[in-house]
Amino acid sequence: MVLKLYNTLGRKKQVFKPIVAGKVSMYSCGLTVYNYGHIGNYRAFVAADILRRYLEFSGYVVKKVVNITDVDDKTIRESVKQGMSLKKYTKKYEEAFFADEQALAIKPAMIYPCATEHIVEMVKLIQQLLAKGIAYASEDGIYFNIRKFKRYGKLSGIDVKKLLAGKSERVGTDEYDKDNVQDFALWKFYDVKDGDVFWDVAIGKGRPGWHIECSAMSSKYLGQPFDIHTGGIDLVFPHHENEIAQSQGCNDKPLANYWVHNEWMMVEGKKMSKSLGNYYTVRDVVSQGFDPLSLRYFYLTGQYRTQLNFTLENLKHAQNSLLRLRTIFSDLIDDGKENKLYLKKFEQAMDDDLDTVRGLQVLWELVRDESATGKVHTIQKIDSVLGLGLTIAGEIKIPAAITQLVAKREAARKAKQWDEADRLRDLIIKKGFKLADSSEGVKISKI
Repeated sequence: MVLKLYNTLGRKKQVFKPIVAGKVSMYSCGLTVYNYGHIGNYRAFVAADILRRYLEFSGYVVKKVVNITDVDDKTIRESVKQGMSLKKYTKKYEEAFFADEQALAIKPAMIYPCATEHIVEMVKLIQQLLAKGIAYASEDGIYFNIRKFKRYGKLSGIDVKKLLAGKSERVGTDEYDKDNVQDFALWKFYDVKDGDVFWDVAIGKGRPGWHIECSAMSSKYLGQPFDIHTGGIDLVFPHHENEIAQSQGCNDKPLANYWVHNEWMMVEGKKMSKSLGNYYTVRDVVSQGFDPLSLRYFYLTGQYRTQLNFTLENLKHAQNSLLRLRTIFSDLIDDGKENKLYLKKFEQAMDDDLDTVRGLQVLWELVRDESATGKVHTIQKIDSVLGLGLTIAGEIKIPAAITQLVAKREAARKAKQWDEADRLRDLIIKKGFKLADSSEGVKISKI
């Protein structure tokens, strides 16, 4: 078999063929660093990680770029509210993002471009769109004229003509729904509500709209077109639709050949919301005694294009399964062989649009097959894709510096100094160790 991916652009599974043989260029929308990432965000990030890992498993050399959105409506609003500079405010959540990625065994991207460091590239793109008559200046900013881009709507499937009938409005907010198919902001002229966040450039004093950021950063590091663009289904419209319009409007070339989107993750059967009290971050999960990799295991129990319902009970089941898997695996003896039959079964599952549900089933079949040879090597090869941290048991020496940080964290927790406790835990994760709080005390293990 060969890898087939569901391409949102064509609305069907397509055989994956890279632009350059043996190499894959991949762009994933990262976190908007105005707060801690929630477990819905990380479903998308783990899905992209599984894709990257399986491509590498299949022999490809992957160049993955993940952006950091450190300037947009939300980051500006929250930094102004806190009376902090934008850079200082977003830095905290940027560092937390990296710590959470590490805790979830997400392989680091090759490049993490920040939006604030690519204003020059954004301005150049906007100037090109202005020169081609696809963009225009108004009293509050520079907008993209979607009537000038005939292919607008092909990714999301929206009926542009129907929704545009009788309309000529613009939409200045970064995020909006399908009923707001209007010209969108590329550059927002300075407003006092933006505080000290602005760039005084040739197209006017102001700051970028959200959508232009990804167009500029993806093309700089991957060229145009590149192979794969990933993200959550919530980004199809307007963000990814607008990315395509901007980039293709400039260069008359596709932005990406394959658009891979994961479905929503519900929480207790409802959309996750702070007002409903069902909002979880990765650190919320860890603070309740869960191994972060149990969250990763839970993500894998649903194929990425199916809705997944998160509950603490479901997460407990995932953690118990992961612990059983680790226990069984730790008792295995390496016979130096490889089980080609089970590897083939795993590949068949993953080649079918990254079916991790079947992939996990194959793993468990192998683990339970008493007559199977080559278990250790084959399980580890499968786990190079799944990323569940399966290693042969052996005593792990915990450095004294780590145990000291753990002791300081415990002291901070007892004193109810939660911010300090979180900071110390993030520092421990950065140093390659993870913590699991339980009724028996805190357990330290190597990532």
